[in-house]
This record gives sequence, C-alpha cells and structure tokens, in this order.
Amino acid sequence: MAASPCSSKPHIVLFPFMAKGHTIPLLHLARRLLHRNTTVTVFTSPANRPFISDSLSDTDASIVELPFPQNIDGVPAGVESTDKLPFMSLFLPFASATKHMQPNFEESLDTLPYITCIISDGFLWWTQQSATKFGIPRLVFYGWNNYAQNMNRSVLGNGLLSGPQLDDEPFVVTVFPWVKLTRNDFDEPFNSREPKGPYVDFIMQLNMAASKSYGQIMNSFYELEPLYVDYWNRECGLKAWCVGPFCLAKLPKTEPEPHQKPTRLRWLDQNLAKGNSVLYIAFGSQVDISSQQLREIVVGLEESRVNFLWVRKKSESELDDGFEDRVKERGLVVREWVDQRAILEHASIQGFLSHCGWNSVLESICAKVPILAWPMMAEQPLNARFVVEEIKVGLRVETRNGSVRGFVKSEGLKKTVRELMEGEMGKEVRKTVKEVGEAAKKAVEEGGSSWHNLNQLIDELQALRNGS
Repeated sequence: MAASPCSSKPHIVLFPFMAKGHTIPLLHLARRLLHRNTTVTVFTSPANRPFISDSLSDTDASIVELPFPQNIDGVPAGVESTDKLPFMSLFLPFASATKHMQPNFEESLDTLPYITCIISDGFLWWTQQSATKFGIPRLVFYGWNNYAQNMNRSVLGNGLLSGPQLDDEPFVVTVFPWVKLTRNDFDEPFNSREPKGPYVDFIMQLNMAASKSYGQIMNSFYELEPLYVDYWNRECGLKAWCVGPFCLAKLPKTEPEPHQKPTRLRWLDQNLAKGNSVLYIAFGSQVDISSQQLREIVVGLEESRVNFLWVRKKSESELDDGFEDRVKERGLVVREWVDQRAILEHASIQGFLSHCGWNSVLESICAKVPILAWPMMAEQPLNARFVVEEIKVGLRVETRNGSVRGFVKSEGLKKTVRELMEGEMGKEVRKTVKEVGEAAKKAVEEGGSSWHNLNQLIDELQALRNGS
C-alpha cells in the first residue's frame, strides 16, 4: 500500500451490502467520518454506483467499483441490489454470490493509500478474510440495535425456543426478566425448535466472521438503550460502538423553489397551510403485502378519515376500485422511491405507520414523529417491541387474533390509526418521542455520547495501526 500510517490522516474503507436499507446508513456514516477529517473510500458494484455517487457528490469520498458476479441462479441479469430481486427467496443465492467479489476487492485494497480500518456490512462476511490477509482491523455493521441483538443472542443462543410453547405464547427472556417475547417475534427458520438449513448455515458463517472482527458499528446512541449496550459490551466480547443516529449526518442545504419541489412535498405544504395533520405510511422496499391485506388497509384508511401520504412499492398489486379518487382530498399515494427523511421532517407529519425497519424507526425518532408499529419480517417484531414497550414512542397496530404476525382487519387499523393521530395514547407517545428525539440530537452533537464514541474509535484505530 502507498502511504505510511504516520504520514496520513485516518483512511476508512466502507463496504455496504447491496440493498438501500443497508447502504443509506453507511453513506450517512461516511459524512460523519468526513466531518472528522477522515479519508473515506466506498466500495460498491456498477449498478449501485450512481446512487452512491449522487448521495456523496458534494463530498471528497472516493468510490471504487467492483464487478458484480453474473449468472447467479434465479437472479435476473443486471440485478445488483436486493431491492430489485423478483422474490426475497433469492436473497441467499444473491448474498452468497458476493463472495466472488473478493479477488477484485483485494486487488483494489492493495492499490489504496494506507487503510486505518474496514467497516463492512455483516452480510459481506468474506471481507473479514481480506482484512486479516492485509492486517487491517475490520468493524462489522448489521444495521440493527442493541436490544434486538441482545434478544437474538439470549433467546436463540440459550435455546429458549426449543420448548413446547405455542407461536403466540409469551415466555420470559431469562437474562432480561422484564421482557416477554413469543416464537412469532422471530423469523423463519430461527423460530423453529431446531433451526437448520442453508440460511442458518449462512448466518453461522456471518457470526464466525464477526467474532474475528475488531468490533461492530451500531446505528444507535447510548442514551436510547443503555442497559442493552452495557450488557452486550460486558458479556459478549465483540464491542458495540454506538455512534448514531447516522441519519443526523449534516446534509447539504438545498431549498428548492416551490415549483421545483416534488409533488408529495407540495401536497404536504398545502395540508400544513390548512392546519391538517398527516399520517405517513411506508412498509419498506422489501415487504410483500398480500392483495387481501392491501384491501383491508385501503378500507381502514378510507374509514379512518385521517389525512395520509402512502408510499407503495411499484410491484404491489393494484386494487382498481376507485380508492385513490375517493380519497384524493385527504390522501396521496406515491409509487416511487422517496426521501423519507424529508417527509418525516415535514411539519404536517404527525404519525408514521411503519414496518419498524431500524432505519425507519431512527428517522421517525429524529423527526420526533410517533410510530404505529406494524412489523413484517426479519428483526422488525423485536424493533416494534422496543418502540412500544421499552422506549414508548409508538403504539401497535391491532391484529385480528392478537398475534405478532396476525392479519390486520380494516376496523383494527382504523381504530389504531385514529388513536395515534387523535387519541390520548397518541398524545402520550408524541410527547415521549419529542424527548427521545432531543436526546438523539444531543448524542451526535459535539460533546455528545456518539460524538465521543466516534472520536475514541478513530483514535484507537489510529493508535493500533501506528503500533502504539
């Protein structure tokens, strides 16, 4: 490699996984690192480069493009992001195929100026082998929180799902006895009594690579979950560095002329001028919602009489029943990628019906908008419990049978939407989320916990690389 450790400022390599929900937080982290007088290099694939280039166009970050593997079984040619996979069942072959990027990654590492550390998405487990080969510390990024991480380790690691309990039967998490979970709070195949199969093997591979890493970067802040941060760092070996929320990274100020604003923002401006509160609805880019469930959402929103902005996937089935025309005075449906942060920060938005992906939870907290939790997949049920039961910044959508994964009827959705937007419980969580949002802002400001943690991490890595 080119420069020596003592002659240059810190140089950090970021390698996000090929999915918007994994990439965006690391691009925000890049800004935080650049603000600390750090050189940043981001690795990606050809099809993902334009998005990353646009996101960092006003910065000095370097972008290195690596060829993406072709002829992945079942994956259409040209698909280089999980957001564009036709079926999420293709995730495993897609993620496993990234291993073929390793030779090109290592060739590029060999040409770069002296590297202080590599921050890699956990799904790119093979980057640990490359980091070891070059003697570079690697930090792993999973994009979840300390609460969910602790629950997974405590429940799955201790075999708490191996017993006879039913899917919705609560059990006590022995290490955290105030927490009650159910089998349905965990995704397949980990909610089975004896998890096994290719995906389990894949996760074991990830965990093995993580265990050899220097630490892990957490998109969270200490004050949000101090007990879970302390427990993890005391008991679990791989230090968690809380340096978030990443979404509070300073972005360039661009205030477009009114006529240049996207239609959705102009629509929100109009509602604000009328004094209307608006519910924002988004379930992420990877959730598939059945046409039967979509129909209940449509009826529930129509009957709730609340104002709403609903961002839907292009691929979702259409319900050609005149819904959008009937609600056009108070509802807007959008079928394109949006700047969610800009929407949540709009003064008219007073609630967020969300799948509880961790990025969405943090963006809602930072915008001081309460959440109506409707978890769909992955660790989202755990995030929903954290939002509702632990930090109390949201309510939970009502399912037909009370199950975590239950079907939501229109009347249950109508009831909980109105409670969030107009009820007493909604007022309570709105008050709490403002306090938590202020704490998030303080954490990343100079002197805050995340500010200190990021400085300490960079200093520690520099000292390690300098051999002191």
